[in-house]
Amino acid sequence: MWSWVSDTMKLDSFSASYDEARDKFLRACGRRDLAVQSHLHPMTGRDGETLAIDVARLGPTDAENLLVVSSGCHGIEGFCGSAVQIDLLRSDEWHAQCQRQGLAVLYLHALNPYGFSWERRVTHENVDLNRNFRDFSQPLPENTAYTAIAPMLMPKRCPPTLASTLGILTHALRHGRQTVQAAISAGQNQDPSGLFYGGQAPTWSNLQVRQILREHGQRCRRIGWIDVHTGLGPSGIAEYIYKGVLDEPSLARARQWWGPRVTSSLEGDTSSSAGAGMLDQAVMAECPQAQYNGMTLEYGTVPGRQVLNALRAEQWLENHPQTGDAQRRRIKQALRAAFYVETDDWKQQVLTQAREVMQATLAGLSTPLD
Repeated sequence: MWSWVSDTMKLDSFSASYDEARDKFLRACGRRDLAVQSHLHPMTGRDGETLAIDVARLGPTDAENLLVVSSGCHGIEGFCGSAVQIDLLRSDEWHAQCQRQGLAVLYLHALNPYGFSWERRVTHENVDLNRNFRDFSQPLPENTAYTAIAPMLMPKRCPPTLASTLGILTHALRHGRQTVQAAISAGQNQDPSGLFYGGQAPTWSNLQVRQILREHGQRCRRIGWIDVHTGLGPSGIAEYIYKGVLDEPSLARARQWWGPRVTSSLEGDTSSSAGAGMLDQAVMAECPQAQYNGMTLEYGTVPGRQVLNALRAEQWLENHPQTGDAQRRRIKQALRAAFYVETDDWKQQVLTQAREVMQATLAGLSTPLD
């Protein structure tokens, strides 16, 4: 095990805002003499700042192996993923280990910069980016299970009435908690003012990510991708959710890289729900020449019911822009707490586990291709 895994960690890799996180990322890239490509967003941030997907690459353009680390697919979750990227960029030993023949490392900072800055999970189109990477030339399916509970999920009042909350609990008792979770989080394309909305067309972020993939991902033979998320599972504990081809050989390879704790929708042991339009589907579509080994590195924050209630309230707030300042602040604070635990212990756990995953990914990319 490399010594950098146990080095003293700088918790100031974490930031209090998108603007601060972007500044730290750009400064860390500058220290490494890494050129940054900035895909500028058409809108400005909460504080009037520039928004961008920032891309930095270490290594040759024709490297056979490509390691990708991405943050902020679900905007507000970028507080965690950005810190992971900054921690890596600041580590001399990590940087040295990555400078090897046949390897390139690609850092994608803030895939959804609007959501990161405005502290929303969704894009400026109110779209869940990780439900938007799909083929919109094909008919969009209707999530009837979501439709059945949408009136209870998106109540007319906030806080929601006891009746709507009990309605969701009753539905879960009748149909099973996992069934209800899948109905909510699998994605839906019929209600633009609802939760986990996948959109009717590619978002700005979708188009930019695909452009980045075409530029940086079509000359390699193998990709190891770590996409950092928060909001599911026990606080501070990382779940290793496999993303890639859903077959037994691919899952077995993932466990050779990252160990037996890897979960997958193929086996139904993951805390997340399988859905269409996720990031891995875009990677495999845009880079068909490469063996794809993907992981959603998912960190737990607060209990699942608290996360869901925070999402319900924040979407209600978006649907009721006339809401008073005091209630607005309470709702936004609850959403931030659901996806970013601002304690030293949690931050330490995040960086420790991320370093272990990155080490394992680098080792996996050093093995002979299948």
